[in-house]
Amino acid sequence: MIKRTAIIEIITVLNIILFLYTGITKIMDYSLFKAQLEVSPILSFAAVPIAISLPILEFLVVIFLAIPKWRLKGLYSSLTLMTTFTVYIIAMFAVSPKMPCSCGGIIELLSWQQHIIFNSLFVLLNLWAIILLRKEKKEFGKDWNNITEYNVSHS
Repeated sequence: MIKRTAIIEIITVLNIILFLYTGITKIMDYSLFKAQLEVSPILSFAAVPIAISLPILEFLVVIFLAIPKWRLKGLYSSLTLMTTFTVYIIAMFAVSPKMPCSCGGIIELLSWQQHIIFNSLFVLLNLWAIILLRKEKKEFGKDWNNITEYNVSHS
């Protein structure tokens, strides 16, 4: 139980850091983010709505992940976003391998192949955390939300 909880917590924190970082980066350099979306052969038609809504969506995922009662929804949301980003990256690589990345910050320095590996790792981590968290919920049943499972004492 302690090991399972620790793994869930670590994966949750990694996701929170990732989505906070990318969301803040997109807002701080909004014009560049929007400009990169505008030249995307796949997303140019919706560049402005995506540029506005994606950071908000990333912050919502952070909120879901940060609240234990909503954590499973946050992990599913993170899984969905990372899977969507991975499919987009694969499509971009197939269509135009020279296109700039619109992820923001240090992450945009990754090659398309490195992006696919990075995102796939997060997809796998999210799947693992979802499986572990569902096991915890099943193990504790209806009282899962009332258990202070994160207050672990070491004797």
